[in-house]
Amino acid sequence: MSELVRFGVSLEKPLLERFDLLIRERQYTNRSEALRDLIRRELVQREWREGRDVAGAITLIYDHHKRDVLARVMDTQHEFQKVIISTQHIHLDHHNCLEIVAARGKAEEVQKLADALRSIKGVRHGTLSMSSTGKEIG
Repeated sequence: MSELVRFGVSLEKPLLERFDLLIRERQYTNRSEALRDLIRRELVQREWREGRDVAGAITLIYDHHKRDVLARVMDTQHEFQKVIISTQHIHLDHHNCLEIVAARGKAEEVQKLADALRSIKGVRHGTLSMSSTGKEIG
């Protein structure tokens, strides 16, 4: 278990007031939790920029009635099977499907997978939620 270290931070009053508003909006219990979250977010982004092993979730919305879209999604997933941990397919309605792809690997490969899936004709929307494997951040 890591040691808890206390340190002081000096901020201009208007900046602190905006930070406190953000804390309330996001329902943090205190400033320390919010600050830890901001630091972790920056460290995760650094892992991605530096090409380290990362984890992420790719979400896609597509109309499965569009010609070949499902086949192209599946083909792309097979091309990137080294970084895909799991997939989930959800029927939202008669036409729209939600595909969730959990991925882990080098940042560049996970990003390539997300880009390849988003670029498929018939995919209406796609996002990549970047995260960490947890090894590098506390």
